[in-house]
Amino acid sequence: MRAKRNSKGFTLIELMIVIAIVAILAAILVPNLIRARSRSQLTGCTTNLKNIATALEMYNVDHTGRYPQDFTTLAPNYMKTIPACPAVGSDTYTPSYTVTVVPDSFGLFCSGSNHGGFAPPDYPKFDSVQGLIER
Repeated sequence: MRAKRNSKGFTLIELMIVIAIVAILAAILVPNLIRARSRSQLTGCTTNLKNIATALEMYNVDHTGRYPQDFTTLAPNYMKTIPACPAVGSDTYTPSYTVTVVPDSFGLFCSGSNHGGFAPPDYPKFDSVQGLIER
Protein backbone atom coordinates (compact mmCIF):
# COMPACT_ATOMS: atom_id res chain seq x y z
CA MET A 1 0.00 0.00 0.00
CA ARG A 2 1.02 3.46 -0.75
CA ALA A 3 1.43 5.88 2.12
CA LYS A 4 -0.71 8.98 1.96
CA ARG A 5 1.28 12.23 1.89
CA ASN A 6 0.20 14.76 4.43
CA SER A 7 0.69 18.16 2.80
CA LYS A 8 0.26 21.16 5.04
CA GLY A 9 1.99 23.87 2.99
CA PHE A 10 1.44 25.71 -0.26
CA THR A 11 2.76 24.46 -3.55
CA LEU A 12 5.12 26.56 -5.63
CA ILE A 13 2.39 27.26 -8.19
CA GLU A 14 -0.01 28.52 -5.52
CA LEU A 15 2.64 30.87 -4.11
CA MET A 16 3.48 32.21 -7.57
CA ILE A 17 -0.19 32.92 -8.28
CA VAL A 18 -0.60 34.82 -5.01
CA ILE A 19 2.54 36.87 -5.69
CA ALA A 20 1.34 37.66 -9.23
CA ILE A 21 -2.05 38.84 -7.93
CA VAL A 22 -0.40 41.08 -5.31
CA ALA A 23 1.94 42.53 -7.96
CA ILE A 24 -0.96 43.31 -10.29
CA LEU A 25 -2.90 45.03 -7.51
CA ALA A 26 0.16 47.07 -6.53
CA ALA A 27 0.72 48.11 -10.15
CA ILE A 28 -2.86 49.37 -10.31
CA LEU A 29 -2.97 51.12 -6.93
CA VAL A 30 0.44 52.80 -6.58
CA PRO A 31 0.04 55.34 -9.44
CA ASN A 32 -3.40 56.28 -8.15
CA LEU A 33 -2.03 56.82 -4.64
CA ILE A 34 0.81 59.00 -5.95
CA ARG A 35 -1.66 61.05 -8.00
CA ALA A 36 -3.97 61.50 -5.00
CA ARG A 37 -1.06 62.61 -2.81
CA SER A 38 0.08 65.22 -5.35
CA ARG A 39 -3.46 66.49 -5.72
CA SER A 40 -3.87 66.85 -1.95
CA GLN A 41 -0.58 68.74 -1.70
CA LEU A 42 -1.79 71.17 -4.37
CA THR A 43 -5.02 71.67 -2.43
CA GLY A 44 -3.05 72.31 0.76
CA CYS A 45 -0.87 74.84 -1.04
CA THR A 46 -3.95 76.64 -2.36
CA THR A 47 -5.39 76.75 1.16
CA ASN A 48 -2.12 78.21 2.45
CA LEU A 49 -2.30 80.98 -0.16
CA LYS A 50 -5.87 81.82 0.85
CA ASN A 51 -4.85 81.97 4.52
CA ILE A 52 -1.92 84.28 3.76
CA ALA A 53 -4.19 86.47 1.64
CA THR A 54 -6.68 86.69 4.51
CA ALA A 55 -3.89 87.78 6.87
CA LEU A 56 -2.76 90.37 4.31
CA GLU A 57 -6.31 91.74 4.04
CA MET A 58 -6.60 91.96 7.83
CA TYR A 59 -3.30 93.86 7.89
CA ASN A 60 -4.61 96.11 5.11
CA VAL A 61 -7.73 97.00 7.10
CA ASP A 62 -5.71 97.78 10.23
CA HIS A 63 -3.14 99.94 8.39
CA THR A 64 -5.23 102.43 6.39
CA GLY A 65 -5.45 100.41 3.22
CA ARG A 66 -1.78 99.49 2.83
CA TYR A 67 -0.30 96.02 2.45
CA PRO A 68 2.96 95.14 4.24
CA GLN A 69 6.25 95.25 2.33
CA ASP A 70 7.13 91.73 3.51
CA PHE A 71 5.71 88.91 5.62
CA THR A 72 7.67 89.69 8.78
CA THR A 73 4.90 92.02 9.99
CA LEU A 74 2.21 89.33 9.66
CA ALA A 75 3.52 87.09 12.44
CA PRO A 76 2.37 86.74 15.21
CA ASN A 77 -0.55 89.21 15.08
CA TYR A 78 -2.20 88.06 11.85
CA MET A 79 -0.75 84.54 11.46
CA LYS A 80 1.22 82.36 13.85
CA THR A 81 3.80 81.56 11.18
CA ILE A 82 4.05 81.68 7.42
CA PRO A 83 2.93 78.21 6.29
CA ALA A 84 5.09 75.80 4.32
CA CYS A 85 4.12 74.37 0.94
CA PRO A 86 3.08 70.74 1.59
CA ALA A 87 4.93 69.52 -1.51
CA VAL A 88 8.28 71.06 -0.51
CA GLY A 89 8.07 71.37 3.25
CA SER A 90 9.36 74.94 3.32
CA ASP A 91 8.10 78.48 2.74
CA THR A 92 7.80 79.01 -1.01
CA TYR A 93 5.48 82.00 -0.74
CA THR A 94 7.75 84.71 0.72
CA PRO A 95 10.06 84.98 -2.33
CA SER A 96 7.08 85.44 -4.66
CA TYR A 97 5.29 88.15 -2.68
CA THR A 98 5.06 91.44 -4.56
CA VAL A 99 3.28 94.57 -3.41
CA THR A 100 2.52 97.77 -5.29
CA VAL A 101 1.57 101.11 -3.75
CA VAL A 102 -0.44 102.69 -6.58
CA PRO A 103 -2.84 100.96 -6.79
CA ASP A 104 -2.28 99.27 -3.47
CA SER A 105 -2.32 95.56 -4.33
CA PHE A 106 -0.33 92.39 -3.93
CA GLY A 107 0.52 89.24 -5.82
CA LEU A 108 1.53 85.89 -4.40
CA PHE A 109 2.23 82.39 -5.72
CA CYS A 110 3.94 79.12 -4.86
CA SER A 111 7.36 79.54 -6.43
CA GLY A 112 8.86 76.71 -8.41
CA SER A 113 7.31 73.64 -9.98
CA ASN A 114 6.53 71.68 -6.85
CA HIS A 115 3.23 70.02 -7.62
CA GLY A 116 4.21 67.03 -9.73
CA GLY A 117 2.57 67.78 -13.05
CA PHE A 118 -0.75 68.84 -11.54
CA ALA A 119 0.03 72.52 -11.86
CA PRO A 120 2.21 74.67 -14.10
CA PRO A 121 5.29 76.37 -12.59
CA ASP A 122 4.52 79.25 -10.21
CA TYR A 123 1.02 77.98 -9.46
CA PRO A 124 -1.24 78.33 -7.50
CA LYS A 125 -1.42 82.12 -7.77
CA PHE A 126 -3.35 84.67 -5.75
CA ASP A 127 -3.66 88.42 -6.08
CA SER A 128 -5.65 91.09 -4.30
CA VAL A 129 -7.71 91.97 -7.38
CA GLN A 130 -8.72 88.58 -8.79
CA GLY A 131 -8.30 86.38 -5.73
CA LEU A 132 -7.28 82.81 -6.55
CA ILE A 133 -6.25 82.68 -10.20
CA GLU A 134 -7.46 79.44 -11.72
CA ARG A 135 -5.32 77.75 -14.36
